[in-house]
Amino acid sequence: MKKLTLLVLLTFSLSSNLFANRILIPMDETQRNHLKAYGIAFWLLKTHGTEVEWLLNYKGGSFLFTASQTFINECVIRGVSYEVISEAESQSILNIIASNDANMDAVKLNKAPKIAVYSPKTTQPWDDAVTLVLTYAEIPYDKIFDEEVLENKLPEYDWLHLHHEDFTGQFGKFLRMRGQAWYQEQKQEAETIAKKFGYTKIPDLKLGVSRKIRDFVFGGGYMFAMCNATDTFDIALAADGVDIVEAPYDGDGADPNAESKLKYDNCFAFKDFRLITNPYEMEFSSIDNQQEERGVTENNDYFSLFQFSAKWDPIPTMLTQNHANLIKGFMGQTTAFKKQYIRPDVITLAENRSIGEARYIHGTAGKGFWTFYGGHDPEDYQHYVGEEPTDLNLHPNSAGYRLILNNVLFPAAKKKKLKT
Repeated sequence: MKKLTLLVLLTFSLSSNLFANRILIPMDETQRNHLKAYGIAFWLLKTHGTEVEWLLNYKGGSFLFTASQTFINECVIRGVSYEVISEAESQSILNIIASNDANMDAVKLNKAPKIAVYSPKTTQPWDDAVTLVLTYAEIPYDKIFDEEVLENKLPEYDWLHLHHEDFTGQFGKFLRMRGQAWYQEQKQEAETIAKKFGYTKIPDLKLGVSRKIRDFVFGGGYMFAMCNATDTFDIALAADGVDIVEAPYDGDGADPNAESKLKYDNCFAFKDFRLITNPYEMEFSSIDNQQEERGVTENNDYFSLFQFSAKWDPIPTMLTQNHANLIKGFMGQTTAFKKQYIRPDVITLAENRSIGEARYIHGTAGKGFWTFYGGHDPEDYQHYVGEEPTDLNLHPNSAGYRLILNNVLFPAAKKKKLKT
């Protein structure tokens, strides 16, 4: 009986000590799986309602939270590196972070955002980096498309992702591939939705969707876009009321004076760009820094992250947390943004200064936030139509994919006012 009592007391003591401890998930080079670490943070918020502290600039942007055996088990199952530290050690870390000399800050993550991925119902002949990494990190999301947007479903979500989508209504300017089954299916899907909602042309349908997305952000939503969803979204808003689409796509010619009628003030990110209306050229405007203009190859294509003041500029600091400052580049239909076409109020988060391009930019619109990330897939330099999706089991420490996941957690943070 004494032995049993001793065992019970010992077990209680061990569990009590564990409860008094904290778990630190380091996000520097010691982390075995950076991508799944974000999934742990999201799981804690969504499944357990456990507050997570995001330690900006401490060991690559580490996560700190109350210890439990359940949480330890989940880290082990997902292959995420962790440390159990005492409450005293935890407080020592927080004291270091709070020091005026340290470019660090501790941001509390309170509630898991509800995530929507804007994606057509038809099969696409390319992957979606955000869908891939959300699935790999085990972060849940819903797929929505034009119907849901036009039916005012967006306010049900906190965070919206846009990827390889053409908001000008030109089907990505893949006219040369119009004989492919996927192209025909997407065209038929768009025509069906347009008819349902009373639009006579696809560009008008996409403009209607763009307006709804704009209103979502203005109302306090978070929007993250990649590849040609970035520039085509702004182009569509700038061309509100102006026909910029040639006959092969909508049955009539573009307004010859369209460029002079663009409303640049409608844009989130860009200004003063020129349109590319040639229906056979797979570019939409002068915003994108095209490969022949960039003068780099896969071997020397890199971009660098800006470093911000964690205590004064917590938002851009959150969005640039990483274990690497130099990120290998990757192409897309929209690869990078020429700096001369970026609005002065936009924050550049990452750039290749030597060739005058920004790769990762951020800003506010109304009560909400948006982030644009150039390129298609951070671990596939030049993804071709019909290629197999990237296997993220081969890239668990991808610095390029980490930037996406920073944006996923960003809405969970209790915000501090931007001071610069």
